[in-house]
Amino acid sequence: MTKIVVVGGGAGGMELMGSLSKPLRHCSDVSLTLVDISNHHIWKPLLHELASGSLDEGLNAVDYRAHAARNGYHFEQGELIGLDRFSRKVILAPQTDAQGTELVPERSLEYDYLVLGIGAVTNDFGIPGVQEHCEFLDLTQQAMSLRQKLLNRFLQQANEDRPEPFNITIVGAGATGTEMAAEMHHVADILEGYGYTVGPDQLKVNLVEAGPHVMPALPKSCLRDAVEEQLQELGVQLFTDTRVTSVTADGLYTQYDQMIPSDITIWAAGVKGPQVLSKLGLEVNGQNQLMVEPNCRSLSDSRIFAFGDCAACPQPDGSFTPPRGQTARQMALMIADNLLRLLDDREAPLKEYLYKDLGSFVNMAKFHTVGNLFSFIRGGIAVQGCPARFVYASLYRRHMLALHGPIKGLALLALNGMQRWFRPQLKLW
Repeated sequence: MTKIVVVGGGAGGMELMGSLSKPLRHCSDVSLTLVDISNHHIWKPLLHELASGSLDEGLNAVDYRAHAARNGYHFEQGELIGLDRFSRKVILAPQTDAQGTELVPERSLEYDYLVLGIGAVTNDFGIPGVQEHCEFLDLTQQAMSLRQKLLNRFLQQANEDRPEPFNITIVGAGATGTEMAAEMHHVADILEGYGYTVGPDQLKVNLVEAGPHVMPALPKSCLRDAVEEQLQELGVQLFTDTRVTSVTADGLYTQYDQMIPSDITIWAAGVKGPQVLSKLGLEVNGQNQLMVEPNCRSLSDSRIFAFGDCAACPQPDGSFTPPRGQTARQMALMIADNLLRLLDDREAPLKEYLYKDLGSFVNMAKFHTVGNLFSFIRGGIAVQGCPARFVYASLYRRHMLALHGPIKGLALLALNGMQRWFRPQLKLW
């Protein structure tokens, strides 16, 4: 029996499983297994909404075990900690409960083909204090922990006679940082309707960016200007061309010896491959990304593929694929096709990945949405307002349809929309 193991159940990993499980569902000589550290999937671009409470994980999460049962593959929850390439085994860490009691011991899974798509983690660039004093949005658990801290701080502020300003500082003005900054003002508006006292002078959001402007992924200056203008209208204080040198419990320091006070600091500045990738005996680059061929095979092992943010895939112009959600999805679908080819013929020629920038979008809560479509065609088309919001929302709808199929996907989207009428605008617990 040929055993295919996929580690990483993000957007790309889930769509890869769908592309493989359909043609292999009734194939008795192929075993397909998904491994993930969590037990459920939430679309990563929505983690900032989960952190703010705007997104209810109960309505938007996909249970891996249930999805596996419906689609004819196996699921194993666990954290990748090692690789035995000689025996072709993936090694998973023991699972423990909140008190540290071991529930499942360390174990291994055999594979004939291994696909690694464990994404990336936020890059702290070795800056002192980042790991100790910052919040991150790499995992669902981190987003839910941040949500509770934010709600606790808002509750504390609402019950103070003379509340001090609540300072939130976000480092990194890419899509996550920019959307999170706007989301904080959206949350404050809603909380006032729920009895919290959050005046405009009591919430101070700082957005710090080392580059010259916000949203560097947007190719057109008019779009970057529109994002910056909207943030300034909301009262977000922008610090561009500002490099953080250290972080403390009270705030952060910049290269200008300036101290920016902060009660909660959210770090969203750049990504790198998870540390475990450097311990697998596979070639990695300086950012801990696995070095792969254009067909996404590891340079070190032809039985191993990698995609998304954890992979450095070369392009014809000498560059490498950027860490983008669309990159992960396109690479994952190509790997699925290549694996099906290899199952038919182990010497079959494999497709090679050529990155095409389909566009970039930033959705600033209820306030504004901007984006660029088909960026690979002469710079693309700039869109703002309702058209941009429609395209942005359609990306998530497409993902849901890919996971569940057209009938169930549409039914779930309709149910989600209906429940928005009945449930609170924010999840308050």
